[in-house]
Amino acid sequence: MIKGFRDFIAQGNVIDLAVAVVIGAAFTAIVNTIVEQLINPLIGLLFNTENLDSAFVLEVGSAKFGFGAIIAAVISFLAVAAVVYFVFVLPMNKYKEHQAAKNPVAEEALPTEQELLVEIRDALRAGNAR
Repeated sequence: MIKGFRDFIAQGNVIDLAVAVVIGAAFTAIVNTIVEQLINPLIGLLFNTENLDSAFVLEVGSAKFGFGAIIAAVISFLAVAAVVYFVFVLPMNKYKEHQAAKNPVAEEALPTEQELLVEIRDALRAGNAR
């Protein structure tokens, strides 16, 4: 049982995943700070409020609905998604395209649907002939 656990931990993908989680957490702190300290105050200036969290607050009786906080969360998500796309995904896709262009892999031509059906028909006929 211990050997299986040791083999599992020694796999490269587990280490890669752990590194990704740590880097992701650190990166999230950077993006959250940018959103909280730069984007929210800029939007707050547009709506004449301290920050977006205190904008668009609807009070019904004793209940407060903070639509500004929801908008801030959406902006934060979009900022994180944009940074992840432009900093990680797009360059990695370009790198993969570049590598694929340098090392073209001969793709095996798959049979068409009609060719597969003909093979199935022939196999069935051969099976019935026995």
